Amino acid sequence: MAIGNGKQSYELFLRDADGNKNQHKKGRAMLADDKIFLGASTQPEYLALKYGNRHGLVTGATGTGKTVTLQVMAEGFSAAGVPVFAADIKGDLSGVGKMGKAQGWQSERAQLIGFDDYKDDVFPVIFWDLFGRQGHPIRATISEMGALLLSRMLNLNDTQEGVLNIAFKLADDEGLLLLDLKDLRALLVEIQERSKEISTRYGNVSAASIGAIQRALLVLEQQGAENFFGERALEIADLMRTDRDGKGFISILAADELMRSPRLYATFLLWLLSELFEELPEVGDVEKPRLVFFFDEAHLLFDDAPKVLIDKVEQVVRLVRSKGVGVYFVTQNPVDIPETVLAQLANRVQHALRAYTPREQKAVRVAAETFRPNPAFSTEDAITQLGIGEALVSVLEAKGIPSMVGRTLIRPPSAQVGPLLPEERRAIIANSPVAGLYDTVIDRDSAFEVLASKARAKQEAEERQRIEDERNKAAERRYQADRPTTTRRSTRQTPTEAAMNSLARTMANRLGDALVRGILGGLKRGR
Repeated sequence: MAIGNGKQSYELFLRDADGNKNQHKKGRAMLADDKIFLGASTQPEYLALKYGNRHGLVTGATGTGKTVTLQVMAEGFSAAGVPVFAADIKGDLSGVGKMGKAQGWQSERAQLIGFDDYKDDVFPVIFWDLFGRQGHPIRATISEMGALLLSRMLNLNDTQEGVLNIAFKLADDEGLLLLDLKDLRALLVEIQERSKEISTRYGNVSAASIGAIQRALLVLEQQGAENFFGERALEIADLMRTDRDGKGFISILAADELMRSPRLYATFLLWLLSELFEELPEVGDVEKPRLVFFFDEAHLLFDDAPKVLIDKVEQVVRLVRSKGVGVYFVTQNPVDIPETVLAQLANRVQHALRAYTPREQKAVRVAAETFRPNPAFSTEDAITQLGIGEALVSVLEAKGIPSMVGRTLIRPPSAQVGPLLPEERRAIIANSPVAGLYDTVIDRDSAFEVLASKARAKQEAEERQRIEDERNKAAERRYQADRPTTTRRSTRQTPTEAAMNSLARTMANRLGDALVRGILGGLKRGR
């Protein structure tokens, strides 16, 4: 392993423009517990743990060795007792949870760089999956996600985002918990029914904007997001575990299916990063990171992202370092990362880039300019000449100064390279330290239940009022039917009888009017 005490031989070498090895003298290097061995150039290349939270970047074209580099770094941090979180886009990273069996190329590469202490190893793993199929479910509540990130996930315009902000504000003011998608849908229905009142208090709310948000939520639900929103919400502490041997757990997010919903993937990882920032205390400079976070396919986070979101990312990346968290972006091209974020990524591993188009040629120049030059070779030329498994490496050294870029052959991983079998994955999940904690959905009373109860109470009140109205009308009809009438004993009335009948009719009419007014008056007061 790269972490440990003792000495290790290595073979110093470079490759020429034709890819041939130029042999150099052999040397010996002392391995220390405070460094991760990445590979060898004309010297062994280490990543100092105390600078591991200064963030980093791993870039290169498809098939150049980024996944192997990510596994090497994850193994190194884990061996040093640092928990790791990484997305597994192709499923290849899952093999880190199985004892390695050195393949031909691994043994050959270890021999080539003089890695005499190379041996097979295995690392503690927790598998996660937003959909709960290939790992433990990960959930977050709507409230935790917040209006900004949710708007990004739903691809809302400014007006629609404003309505969503009003929804969150109303939920806060009225004590409504927003836990899952049905809570947000119920709240949007409530806003539409009270649109006149809410527009007066918070700002204009249009039926068109609410309809657009509801449609976007439907699309998100069809992509499987209903599995993500809800409880039990992920506890950050479960990403920061170590095993009995002191190795940090490597949390692997199954992302092969998730990549079909790239906006959901990117927004989730950004939410997780912001949660780390919000929940973890300040620790300042540390001997080693408390957690290392690998953000694969990082370009998805920034594609078509509004400036306010990029500013948020830049702020979180800048400040989360003081929480002891290292963030490593993994992407094909360094130009995928905004300059404000790129400037904060101190530890860099650059695999080969191809330069066939003007944009690709520009990307090569940009990548070359980010390294501290090495007089032994042209950085710009080397980027296009690197072979599989080779990379340009520059990391922070003493006093936080970037090292001179070295053309490096990355060391082979110690665990299995390649995916686990499904039954092997299931066995690890069953014996996971978080087994059973997140597998059952918790559905407590929240906005949906509160608003549904309110709607039922209103409906019942209206029904009681309807029944009362019908009873009153029936009573009125019965009274009218039972009103006193005159019994004529003959076709002629005496003057006295005529006068008495006239008086009776007048009094009956007045009593009827009084009864009707009383009933109507009572209903009016009850309204």
